[in-house]
Amino acid sequence: MHLDSKIQQCVENCLRCYSVCLSTALNHCLEVGGEHTKPQHFRLMMACAEICRTSAHFMLIGSRHHPHVCRECAEICSECAADCERIGDMGECVDACRKCAETCRQMAAA
Repeated sequence: MHLDSKIQQCVENCLRCYSVCLSTALNHCLEVGGEHTKPQHFRLMMACAEICRTSAHFMLIGSRHHPHVCRECAEICSECAADCERIGDMGECVDACRKCAETCRQMAAA
């Protein structure tokens, strides 16, 4: 199966966001502590990583359910980007979340 270029880009953005959120949470946040490890923020990062992984999976297998999974992914990524920006010192995570949210919104609208 050949993925169309918009789907391929979205898959790549989702997998990058998954990787960045997970590694930032488990390395940077756990080391820094404070606001970075408050339950609400940490859970949001874990949820973001997982929905990104799931969205990529749904697109890769060609599931007809991918648009609404991507819609939820865009919402969670936007929330995660805002929270990471609020806390600060998490620019890579903010950027990855915003890119993922943008392409997931396009998938949800398709």
